[in-house]
Amino acid sequence: MNLADGIWQQIFNFDNYGELLALVRNSLIAGVALGLVGGLVGVFVIMRDLPFAVHGISELSFAGASAALLLGVNIVAGSIVGSLIAAGTIGAFGARARDRNSVIGTIMPFGLGLGVLFLALYEGRAANKFGILTGQIVAVDTPQMSWLLGTSAVVLVALAVIWRPLAFASADPEVAEARGVPVRALSFAFMIVLGLAVALSVQIVGALLVLTLVVTPAAAAARVTASPVLLPVLSVVFAVVSIEGGILLALGSSVPISPYVTTISFTIYIVCRLAGTYRTRQWGARRTVPEAG
Repeated sequence: MNLADGIWQQIFNFDNYGELLALVRNSLIAGVALGLVGGLVGVFVIMRDLPFAVHGISELSFAGASAALLLGVNIVAGSIVGSLIAAGTIGAFGARARDRNSVIGTIMPFGLGLGVLFLALYEGRAANKFGILTGQIVAVDTPQMSWLLGTSAVVLVALAVIWRPLAFASADPEVAEARGVPVRALSFAFMIVLGLAVALSVQIVGALLVLTLVVTPAAAAARVTASPVLLPVLSVVFAVVSIEGGILLALGSSVPISPYVTTISFTIYIVCRLAGTYRTRQWGARRTVPEAG
């Protein structure tokens, strides 16, 4: 076997695929939940220009998960605690964009440093350390599944409650505030919801690539539609396809799941961007025809 074949076998290997499929049942179920949460939350991340906040929260989520791994407690719980601390800090001290970016820029290296420290002190399996950063395909056991589904339900209920006023406040905060919408309270509430969503996504794609579930699907959907109904629907579909496709492709390989998820998500974004550009040009051409005549 030459080098190219060896690399291909590492990336795509479908030997005994049916037997391996049973090992990721929990991951597939969790993937649907995470796709739903990430797709819906991502709509507001794009509307409120918060991709940088997602990255900042993921760093403290990484620190929380690393601390939980070191202490031998539930990793999902540790990840959630770290995310909520970051989200609460950003929400409390980062009301304005400039202040928010400063807070995030301070939190990111601190969270990353703590996470590296905890992993350095951890003497267990190296795969556990690596999985927190890049995700693990078979890492979702039954206790974690309970945490994941329970937290997903909390996020979805919270979004259902605040969706309409949050959409108004995100689209036009000045007018929303003038009409009595509690813009600041909604902003803080959404940061907490975002923290929970990031903590959930870290469990599958790892702390380094969480943007691929919470940002990219919504960004792709926004390139092809501005409909308040179709946008979240497409965002969820893109997120679920990315994560489920990534799990199924990574199943037989020795490569972490995150490169597959990110590649599928990025491909969807490129296709949507090209489609959006083509549609814009077609619309522009149609409008100029009558003027020329």
